[in-house]
Amino acid sequence: MRRTDPEGHGPVRFGPPDPEDGLPVLPELSAVLAAAASRAGAEPVGGGPALLDAACGYGDRRGLPAAPDRVAVAPGAPALLVALTAAIGGDVLVPRPCAAWWAPYARLLRRPAFHVPTPAESGGVPDSYALLETVRRMRAEGGDPRLLVLSVADDPTATVAPPELLHETVEAAVGEGLHLVSDETWRDTLHDPHGTVLLSPAEMLPDRVTVVTDLVGALLPPGWPAAVARFPAGEEGIALHARVLDVLTALDARVAAPIAAAAVYALSEPEPVTARVADSVRLHALLAAAAHRAVVAAGAVSRPPSCGRHLYVDLTPLAPALTARGVGDAQELEDFLTVRLGMPAPGGHRFGDELEAPRVRLSTAPLLGGTAGLRAECLRTSEPLELPHVRDALAHLTSVFDDLRDDARRREPPR
Repeated sequence: MRRTDPEGHGPVRFGPPDPEDGLPVLPELSAVLAAAASRAGAEPVGGGPALLDAACGYGDRRGLPAAPDRVAVAPGAPALLVALTAAIGGDVLVPRPCAAWWAPYARLLRRPAFHVPTPAESGGVPDSYALLETVRRMRAEGGDPRLLVLSVADDPTATVAPPELLHETVEAAVGEGLHLVSDETWRDTLHDPHGTVLLSPAEMLPDRVTVVTDLVGALLPPGWPAAVARFPAGEEGIALHARVLDVLTALDARVAAPIAAAAVYALSEPEPVTARVADSVRLHALLAAAAHRAVVAAGAVSRPPSCGRHLYVDLTPLAPALTARGVGDAQELEDFLTVRLGMPAPGGHRFGDELEAPRVRLSTAPLLGGTAGLRAECLRTSEPLELPHVRDALAHLTSVFDDLRDDARRREPPR
């Protein structure tokens, strides 16, 4: 997590990676990879027949059917987003805040990325009125907005956008002629899958939305890159699929054969995979809820996390205590909390938020323990929050934020 200008706090060009689950690799998944380790080649560009069939089955089970000729697989979602951005052309719109890896790829292609505010209810999906105003201003200034990237299950805010809000934004985007890319990497990590309604934009407008899912969200370890793109129906989708394959070919963006074998197994969702996903989601949901209680009790502001393995925290109410410690912006807050917490705490500026806003994303994986054995123990127990090392980690996080709260109260002017 480097900053490009340490002295002047210049723009952060490359953000932190997606939050990891921190858990041992599923043994059945390791066995599949090991069995394919002698395959020295790679998949064809876009994926071979078995991989495409598995990806189609995964989509079918989520109400997103597609034939293999409308699906492409690449070594990670970044490769797909680069290809989509290059194929669609024009300027890119993203929510504020958004996943840290979205904007750098637009810059790489010399395409401006414009951030649009999100509503109070959730992140990941821009406010519809703010989106319309941003598009109007871009065109008035000679811009060419063509692509909106959004995420219903969001990194960094760990929220899920309600269907009614999503519908308003999708209608506004399509009315302005934008193509939508829906990053659904975290859709399988809902903390309360029976109480949370997740609706894909592709279910609303199947002919204007491309869905991208990075398998590191729930199905594969972070070092095994594979991601799926599902293209829209109709002639426009067919043409976009062909252009994306051209870009992937130019990049030689192919999935290694052993990784492809593991991806086929994971996408087919046999019982060991679904059980591990459910156990991992339950574990990280408990940790995220406990961390959320701690930061909110200390006076910070954070939406309740409802997906993923992280939460997004605004420390504006604790500004007096931060100022006293020499913390004046998000980069300084990142440096301060990373040291105090003993875990990465990337600032909100890495996700497109203003540098002046004291916001951070906290991940739950570091709370699982520092060894593979401790982390595996968290999976085995029905009460992971009662494990001594997890209790200690949460107590430390609580004490850091409580210290800031107490200091902020001491610095309040007398009433």
